Amino acid sequence: MAPRQSHKLTSAYSQRVQQTSARGMASTAPEREPLLRRLSSVLAPPPMLVQPGIEKLDSPVTMSSQSVFPTPAFSTARLDHQKRKVPQCIAHRGYKAKFPENTLLSFRGAVEAGAHALETDVHITKDEVVVLSHDPTLKRCYGKPDKIIDRTWEELQGERTMQEPHEPMPRLKDVLEYLAQPGLEDTWLLLDIKLSNDADNIMRLIASTIASTPPSQVAGTKPWHERIVLGIWAAKFLPLAQKYSPGFPIMHIGFSTPYARHFFEIENVGFNMLLPTLVAPGGRAFLRDAREKYHRQVLAWTVNTRERMEWCLRRQLDGVITDDPAMFLRVCGEYDSKVRERWLRVKDYFEIYRIWIWIMVALLFWGKRFKPVASRALIEKAKP
Repeated sequence: MAPRQSHKLTSAYSQRVQQTSARGMASTAPEREPLLRRLSSVLAPPPMLVQPGIEKLDSPVTMSSQSVFPTPAFSTARLDHQKRKVPQCIAHRGYKAKFPENTLLSFRGAVEAGAHALETDVHITKDEVVVLSHDPTLKRCYGKPDKIIDRTWEELQGERTMQEPHEPMPRLKDVLEYLAQPGLEDTWLLLDIKLSNDADNIMRLIASTIASTPPSQVAGTKPWHERIVLGIWAAKFLPLAQKYSPGFPIMHIGFSTPYARHFFEIENVGFNMLLPTLVAPGGRAFLRDAREKYHRQVLAWTVNTRERMEWCLRRQLDGVITDDPAMFLRVCGEYDSKVRERWLRVKDYFEIYRIWIWIMVALLFWGKRFKPVASRALIEKAKP
């Protein structure tokens, strides 16, 4: 064979090998990428275990011997049209499944879908304005690397969510003014007070914001302490709630039942628990003690599948926090307690036990953050 012809054949063969290789890479890359993503999601710790401020959960507090928070009658389970006791529908960051989270559009959408309550997260700006955002930074929702605490409210007003329809970040005052409108008197608000905030500042500013916003102009409107629940992660927020917002109900937001049990020491503190911790070992005993022994309200977060929603319905929790309020209300309407309980999906059990194992690891290595240190109680009452 002539050298030139041999060269042409070799070139043609090389091109074909490269094309075949490229097609092979194109076909395997999409398969490999999801596999790696799934593996990383399995190995990664749950977000609540790595949130800023988690290291301060073990801060002990001393409460007055007379410390009692009110029991919020407005956040307990309700009777539906069939006179069945069902959990209230609490919209997680508004209607998160449909709209940009923690925006007025998301809150309006949740109310229009029939949600009984709104759940939202609070942070502080540089000039001490309380704004609504789950994250301490703008990165995930607004595409900016800045921390909220480093920006003024005037600077934040121009930011828009990356998710369409590109909504602005609201203040706590904005959502209170929305809830003060006629016709929304029975819609209540659950605040998730993030650990990354300075505890004294955030509790002081929440109180002053609420005090500066009239609940409504309608005669007979309930005061804010009958429409707002302060959700706290750590015991250190208890005396601050008593100091700045006396008369407001409190719920512990948690993912550890051993840590949550400390709050049994304070009358009427409710619980907003990560659903997997209620399903996993120890959850049933905690739920029984919370409701039957201590008579506390129990909510679950974040519940987004039919099977998990039905689990909450069957156990008659007081509230379900969900990204999709319309779906939860639909499941409530279709639910039949006489039908034998369905098992959760294998995927659900896998996720539940993955989180439970991570929490157990946290208890092993960072036990003092969740349990008493030696004989010292996390929450003590001062002697009269």
